[in-house]
Amino acid sequence: MAINRSIRYIFTMNKKIRYSGVLLHPTSLPGGHGVGDLGDAGRHFIDLLAEASVGLWQILPLGPVGYGNSPYAARSAFAGNELLLSLDMLADDGYLELADVLDDPGFPEGRVDFALTESFKNPLLVKAARNFLASASTRDRTEYDTFCRKHSYWLDDYALYRAMVDHYNDSRWYSAWDADLTKRLPEALARWTNEKDQEIGIWKVLQFFFFRQWQSLKTYANERGVAIVGDIPIFVAPDSVDAWSNRKYLKMEADGSSNALSGVPPDAFSSTGQLWGNPVYDWDALEADGFSWWIQRLEHQFEQTDLVRIDHFRGFEAYWEVPAGQVTAENGRWVKAPGKALFDLLQKHFDLLPVIAEDLGVITPEVEELRDSNGFPGMKIAHFAFNVAGPGKLDADNAYLPHNYPQQCVAYTGTHDNDTTKGWFEKLGEGEKDIVRRYLSCSDDGIVWHLMRSIMASSARYAIVPMQDVLGLGGEARMNLPGTCGVPNWCWRLVENELGDVAKSTLAALVQPFGRTATYKDLSLALSPGN
Repeated sequence: MAINRSIRYIFTMNKKIRYSGVLLHPTSLPGGHGVGDLGDAGRHFIDLLAEASVGLWQILPLGPVGYGNSPYAARSAFAGNELLLSLDMLADDGYLELADVLDDPGFPEGRVDFALTESFKNPLLVKAARNFLASASTRDRTEYDTFCRKHSYWLDDYALYRAMVDHYNDSRWYSAWDADLTKRLPEALARWTNEKDQEIGIWKVLQFFFFRQWQSLKTYANERGVAIVGDIPIFVAPDSVDAWSNRKYLKMEADGSSNALSGVPPDAFSSTGQLWGNPVYDWDALEADGFSWWIQRLEHQFEQTDLVRIDHFRGFEAYWEVPAGQVTAENGRWVKAPGKALFDLLQKHFDLLPVIAEDLGVITPEVEELRDSNGFPGMKIAHFAFNVAGPGKLDADNAYLPHNYPQQCVAYTGTHDNDTTKGWFEKLGEGEKDIVRRYLSCSDDGIVWHLMRSIMASSARYAIVPMQDVLGLGGEARMNLPGTCGVPNWCWRLVENELGDVAKSTLAALVQPFGRTATYKDLSLALSPGN
């Protein structure tokens, strides 16, 4: 990965290099088995991006989801979501029958029914894994054995964890498991690993399938000039394998109880703040271990994606810590984190550190310094710009207005946590709507188009729009409503005919007039420090 620094500096100073992208999680792709997967629909979507000269595909975290189906509360910071596996590809590889992939229990159109999809896909995934273990070719078996050795540092724990999750009917490891296993006593680990040997093998094979299919899709994208923008949450879920196997890095007791929880303090949006419930890091323990867990996590992420958005970046400078037992986030406190020491080490470890800092919310000068000193672009959300400064007035200095964007940022209309632009506009008051119309100089029918166009025309080097906005969809297509759990969050999905010529021509008309046609080949340099 070594790159001549002077060449990199000259390259990245070229201000004509401008990127465009689309935000779409793979679960939202169309397809025949209830949920988007890593097969043909993903390749069709990549072709659409490439033909429209769009160089970035931004996704959400790829981890296996648990209760609530949120990719930001994954069961593992390293594993892939088995539900994304393409059954068609497994049949092509000879591990499923053709009849297996032709069945259809009546999946809904335009959304994911996770319970129905899991009940259909999971038995077939287990069948494919069993067939692999019984009859894999020598080449596949060699590839699998290499994968298991390379990823043993997380895979062994994950496979045992998933086997035990099944054994305990998805009960939490810290409340329902055998006490000795909860505490990870060596004798208990050895006993259960031996007893669950077959189940552990199945989970390892499914991860092998996932990484092979994902790397094939990523290679397909890169070869066509499309780079993958990944996403990782800063914290891990309390019921994840990461919390179970890495308690030494978290403020948790041996029995799995948390001493402190993460969240954000009260603000204009919530009088009691937000209590997320994730255990917070024991940063002293992480630092004493040379931040090895974070190095492994980012090394792993950069194998899967070409750059990565880190959620809640401000938590590396200081995070809101709430004592265990609180029911709201009101009684927390800001605790300093060693972000400078961490990123200084990461900058030395990686030749390139292609990170996007999610710097939304109340950001201090110290957070800005941590972001800027590392050369990380922050985020600008156009929806946030149109707060009424007074009757019929607009604050022209609002940092989220497109004409104020600096070059070193990633501009969005909205993200997965926002309503679609159409849905957002329809919910505004009449005074706010008038401000938006005047700023964009258009009628109601043109709001979505002109807001996308405004971020594409801005000075921001990176401009990314949700696929829902490309299609002009309303609030029914919203991906997530923060602070809520369950349906309809994370359920929105494209229907087959929406990835067609209309979407392609819309994207091309947005990106090409503003020179936003930089590709994957440009990207390895463009996000480097000093840009």
